[in-house]
Amino acid sequence: MSEAFHTDKAQVRRSFDRAAATYDGAAVLQREVADRMLERLDLVKLAPTHVLDAGSGTGYVSSRLRERYPDTRLIELDLAMGMLKASAAKAGWLGKLFGKRNWQVCADLESLPVADGALDMVCSSLAIQWLNEPDAAFAEFHRVLRPEGLLMFTTFGPDTLAELRQAFARADDRPHVNQFIDMHDLGDALTRAGFASPVMDMEKIVLTYDDIKAVMRDLKAIGAHNVALGRGKGLLGKSAFQRAEAMYEQLRRDGRLPATFEVVYGHAWKPTPKPGRADGSQVIEFRPRSPR
Repeated sequence: MSEAFHTDKAQVRRSFDRAAATYDGAAVLQREVADRMLERLDLVKLAPTHVLDAGSGTGYVSSRLRERYPDTRLIELDLAMGMLKASAAKAGWLGKLFGKRNWQVCADLESLPVADGALDMVCSSLAIQWLNEPDAAFAEFHRVLRPEGLLMFTTFGPDTLAELRQAFARADDRPHVNQFIDMHDLGDALTRAGFASPVMDMEKIVLTYDDIKAVMRDLKAIGAHNVALGRGKGLLGKSAFQRAEAMYEQLRRDGRLPATFEVVYGHAWKPTPKPGRADGSQVIEFRPRSPR
């Protein structure tokens, strides 16, 4: 991926810290995607004792996992402290009294402060798209999972916000919409990380808005700013914005403007290691044939 489209991780943290107070009011799509991901657990025979919500935000996935696995030790991990504080505030005094509060860690998905093989499951909904490359995070997920542990995640694919990207292409040659990784590349990255038989699928969800400003307000409210390193540092000029707005207006249908989100779902298991030596070579045992 071109460096111009790499994300500025410090800006990602600042954006989500600022959005912590407004996130829940605008995160309709995020909750819907999380629900669709978690429905897939109905098909999985798993009784996890230790679970990581990687990129936990304000705690929606964690709360659903708590309902499903009430006795599990749940860890919420997010890059933005503001998001973790917003989640902790929801637990209230009853959560503290009955010991149902989750552990919380402010950390990076690409460097998890978790011991090797400590977890039965890692869930991550709409978080890994903020990483430059998925390989480091997938390697970390593989490291912290126990053999036969499950990774389940969602992310955005490259057709996400295609309309907005197309509109701003008329404004200038800077990236105004983050770039997203293709589903097949994600599957390849899972295999490189050591996961077995990754399963990937995709669907497109289209939201509609009154105007381009409403699209951008929603993105701002959830902290989903343009965080590409190659983005313009200043405000977009009035004439440039008007060009983008006019381009977007050409896509209006039935009085509304579409905003497409390509949602990628993935899950994979950490396999049980095959017998081998310390250097990684496999042991093949030969035995003499039994006499006839």
